[in-house]
Amino acid sequence: MMRDINKIVLHKNDTVLNALELLDLNALRIVLVVNDQRELIGSITDGDIRRGLLKGQDLNAPVETVMHTQPYSIEEGSLSHREIFEIMREKSYLAVPIIKNNQLVNVITLEDLIRKKKKDNAVFIMAGGFGTRLRPLTDQCPKPMLPVGGKPLLETIIMNFKDQGFYKFYISTHYLPERITEYFADGEKHGVEIQYVHEDNPLGTGGALSLLPKEELKRPFIVMNGDVLTNMNFSKLLDFHEQNEAMATMCVREFQYQIPYGVVNSDQSIIHSMSEKPSYFFDINTGIYVISPDLLHKVEAQFIGMPSILEQEIERKNKVLCYPLHEYWLDIGHMEDYNRAQRDILNLEFGKF
Repeated sequence: MMRDINKIVLHKNDTVLNALELLDLNALRIVLVVNDQRELIGSITDGDIRRGLLKGQDLNAPVETVMHTQPYSIEEGSLSHREIFEIMREKSYLAVPIIKNNQLVNVITLEDLIRKKKKDNAVFIMAGGFGTRLRPLTDQCPKPMLPVGGKPLLETIIMNFKDQGFYKFYISTHYLPERITEYFADGEKHGVEIQYVHEDNPLGTGGALSLLPKEELKRPFIVMNGDVLTNMNFSKLLDFHEQNEAMATMCVREFQYQIPYGVVNSDQSIIHSMSEKPSYFFDINTGIYVISPDLLHKVEAQFIGMPSILEQEIERKNKVLCYPLHEYWLDIGHMEDYNRAQRDILNLEFGKF
């Protein structure tokens, strides 16, 4: 949340009385002190002023006589909202200054983080697959529960959604379901709500929709494969879907394929052109969708993939859209993908929207 920080900023030569007046006028319960270069040099709270007055400080004394000279601050964009929240909770901070290139640019409060707008749109995560291409890692562990960066991939997915305001989750299970249900339970320990739908027999990404409680889903919801690692902005995806009144939206990503040979274009043995190792570009399915609730009533409990469901809607002349995913995305389908995820997660940023 961006705010007019000039309302809580003083110069080091301003008085303690000035600080007291700003504290009284604003609800942030903190005043920040900067130098001529707009660099953060101090912070003042009610407690700082109270302690100064008890020591005999005059209200007309400069604020530098009572300010905290080493205020904790955060570099803009360096931490997710969840990480900032954990720091503030641990240190009992009510507000933290945000700096960029050593200059004060914003302040974030605990209230900002707690009152972050929740989204009633549900998230349906497909987590029932066998993960055969990742054996032996998946012999005793469903693929979404494999550790990536020290915790299950599925936990990273859920917490990323949570950072963006989502809290209602449905998870489909089939292979080793207890590994998932015992870890997440009803989601309370992760601050979300989780319900499970179990596939007695594999139904595919499309057929699993038939298990969802249709009466509970009144708004478009996100469907995502449980083996996808991404930091995309899901709110923008939902906005796109709703603004265009689509029946379904598929997230796509541009994929480049280079032919490793020279390509010859000919007709009846006559060469018309030649291209040396040409590249072709395609939009590929990322395994992330938005589905309108009306579609649920058309899905039967049978094995069918989501692309087939969407093809049926296209044949019915319903609006099926594609949405370009430009952020980080990785489908963890093979061992090399899993190894890459372990490297990428170290620098991957979540929840900074």
